[in-house]
Amino acid sequence: MVDVNKDKFVIIGCKDKDAEAIVRPNLSFWQDAWRRLKQNKVAILSLGILLVIIVLTIFVPIFSKQDFSEQNYELLNQRPSAQHWFGTDNLGRDLFVRVWKGGRVSLIIGFVGTFIELVVGCIYGGISGYFGGKVDMVMMRIAEVVASVPYLLVVILLLLVLPKGVFTLILALCITGWVGIARLIRGQVMQLKGSEYILAAKALGANSSRVLFKHLIPNTIGIIIVYMTMDVPGFIFDEAFLSFLGLGVQSPDTSWGALVFEGQGVMTNHPHELIFPALAICLTVLAFNLLGDGLRDALDPKLRQ
Repeated sequence: MVDVNKDKFVIIGCKDKDAEAIVRPNLSFWQDAWRRLKQNKVAILSLGILLVIIVLTIFVPIFSKQDFSEQNYELLNQRPSAQHWFGTDNLGRDLFVRVWKGGRVSLIIGFVGTFIELVVGCIYGGISGYFGGKVDMVMMRIAEVVASVPYLLVVILLLLVLPKGVFTLILALCITGWVGIARLIRGQVMQLKGSEYILAAKALGANSSRVLFKHLIPNTIGIIIVYMTMDVPGFIFDEAFLSFLGLGVQSPDTSWGALVFEGQGVMTNHPHELIFPALAICLTVLAFNLLGDGLRDALDPKLRQ
């Protein structure tokens, strides 16, 4: 045999002391999701726009010198100027303050309505998917009946017994709106309830409520967050539609939908009264949808690298 000289063989690109070094930091699921979300420039820009809109709706009505309900008949239908950035309406009220005051009401309806829907839908869908069988069949048939009722009919019926306002709008929209998230959670729970960690929890003596609320529903948080970013603009748009029909927020309070309703009557001679609230609705809904697309990609475990 020919003797092989080990000096002729050199390891290239690796050193013995670095052989077991971790070349990448260990990231949790949420840290990795945030890292991927930051790489999506459109989603980050949408998040920034939403934060700016939320800050303006909170602080502009508080610190502005103009009162959103103060009428001044000497400034009727003024065009945008240095004193009134968005102009004034047909009662001489500053439109800049009214847009952000209305945005506060619209965002409150969106966030509160979405929160109520998520709570009801997660509990209802989780119970239906976990127990299955006859319980699931009965609960899903009830959900289908509720989903078949038009929310506009519910609003009209509620207005017969309740006064017009934010509470009535939220109640009417939530009565039929929770079915969508309930179906999503039901499907996820039915898929997860056969997992090993669920069987281990049952073997350790965990009851059904602990398994459902401690293990199953928390593991659907990704879908819940994405659904929330899609549902908030849905509430805002529905509120704008109902206020446009005169079934929403009533004067002296206002919302984006109410401002659009007021502006469409004078849009020929004073288009700024329609353009600014409509632009606020479009920008908010678009930003929420783009952020939802980015979150969907960032929270998808199949895309994790």
